[in-house]
Amino acid sequence: MGVEIREMTIRDYEPVYALWSKSEGIGLSDADSKEGIKRFLARNPGFSFVAVDSGQIVGAALCGHDGRRGYIHHLSTSQSHRRQGIGRSLVGRCMYALMRIGIGKCHLFVFGDNQGAIDFWEQVGYAQRVELVMMSQQIAGG
Repeated sequence: MGVEIREMTIRDYEPVYALWSKSEGIGLSDADSKEGIKRFLARNPGFSFVAVDSGQIVGAALCGHDGRRGYIHHLSTSQSHRRQGIGRSLVGRCMYALMRIGIGKCHLFVFGDNQGAIDFWEQVGYAQRVELVMMSQQIAGG
């Protein structure tokens, strides 16, 4: 039996969060609480996916959109399942879901010192946007 890719649900939260927590280069915050992910999935149904092997979640991609652009957050594959095309398959599912509703561009964030992630994203067709500067503001309670 091979790895199955299916839509992520809030019932997947604990094993997905555990996977993200063990993955180098994934930055988690209060926004990644169970309630935060539940809101994200409810706002973006059909865009986030998990990879399951023998009943165990071995990959996950959180994906959504703002109506104009898509965003992929926290793509991760367990160490034991890397280099098998699972990450590429998760990205493909996310991109197809975005394309189906007419979204033609997808963004993501990678820590600048995470060369492994940068290499992966370049291999699946993404390009670095070095002319942009990301700016953030913490909103009280968020």
